Amino acid sequence: MATQLLDRVPPLLHQVTFRRFWTAQTVSYLGDQVSTIALPLTAVLALNASAAEMGFLGALATLPNLLFALHVGGFVDRKGRLRRMMILCDLGRAAALVTVPIAYALDVLTLPQLWLVALVTGTLAMLFNVASNTLFASLVDRADYIQGTSLTRGSFSFSWVMGPSIGGLLVQILSAPLALVTDVLSFLGSASLLRSISPQETAPEKQTSSSHIRDGLRFVLRTPVLRAKFIGSGLLNLFYTVYFTLFLLFIARELRLTPGMIGVALGLGAVGALLGSFVTGWFSRRLGVGPTFLLGSVVFPGALALVPFATPDKWVAFGLVVLAEFFSGMGLMLCDITGSSIQQALTPDRFRSRVQGAYLGLINGVRTAGALIAGGLGTWLGLRPALWLAIIGGVLSCLPLVFAPVPGMRSLPDQAE
Repeated sequence: MATQLLDRVPPLLHQVTFRRFWTAQTVSYLGDQVSTIALPLTAVLALNASAAEMGFLGALATLPNLLFALHVGGFVDRKGRLRRMMILCDLGRAAALVTVPIAYALDVLTLPQLWLVALVTGTLAMLFNVASNTLFASLVDRADYIQGTSLTRGSFSFSWVMGPSIGGLLVQILSAPLALVTDVLSFLGSASLLRSISPQETAPEKQTSSSHIRDGLRFVLRTPVLRAKFIGSGLLNLFYTVYFTLFLLFIARELRLTPGMIGVALGLGAVGALLGSFVTGWFSRRLGVGPTFLLGSVVFPGALALVPFATPDKWVAFGLVVLAEFFSGMGLMLCDITGSSIQQALTPDRFRSRVQGAYLGLINGVRTAGALIAGGLGTWLGLRPALWLAIIGGVLSCLPLVFAPVPGMRSLPDQAE
């Protein structure tokens, strides 16, 4: 029986170095998601924060991705020492978060302190993710990119399923500020696991920061598949942000779903993403990597069309929202895992962090624009028509991939130069 169970474990997890790297990454992701619940609830429950103050807190947590992602990519490629950088990011986040329960215990906790903690932890999370993406290629052979990406994206989806639930439970038991202590422990655990491995890292190039950034952007623009991926992903994230900005308002106001029903629906969407992370390899082997990427890029936004079809009947609406979130989550993983694997395969080691930094900067930039556009469309067109427009735009965002060498890509491409 034990032998049969071991045979079902993905081969990469038999490798001690990758297993510890993956576990550290999973623990760190989980800590991030606990923070997304515990930190805002600290502001609400301990400091009576207003809606505007909460909005500012949320913006500060994501602002570093928009402002610094491209420069961080150049910095990581130039400096190297990725494992050490990830350890410092974990320790830095632990140090920043532990100040919250300490200040709360001393009765000196303030909103500006929470804002600063959100900014610091958001910046370090971005740096950790960029470095992790680059170190991944030093640990995983090209032939195992799909399997390795499925594991890493699967753990990310797991954190989205479990992190908020664990965070909410801890807040209920311990209070919001004290719940952050467990988050601190998660980052210390991640750092400890990373210290136990010694991967062979690619030596960094000695260039100036501006040269690094310029060369990274030039590489993306001159590589047809990456260029199509960036354009398609940018458009997809723009339209999805428009959709999601209006989605909660639509299902709460027009469909009259309760907060509990909304939470269950979103949770099942995350379960769909988790399932998608396990079946992507199967789809890739049977359809090919490129067609699976294209399929996911259509299913992810296309499944959401079930939501504006919903009627005022609460339980029918709930069922349609659950189905939409579940299949959209699966499509997201088909798209995300294969797209990330293609990007990994095409990108030389010396460009990995810059390409990932450029991607993060693009995605977060269009999300900011999408949120602003959503407000205008929801006001001028109404919620349901605006949702339809966002979904149609999301499906059509696959067109750059259709006209690139993606549909005929049966296996991962060779590295580009």
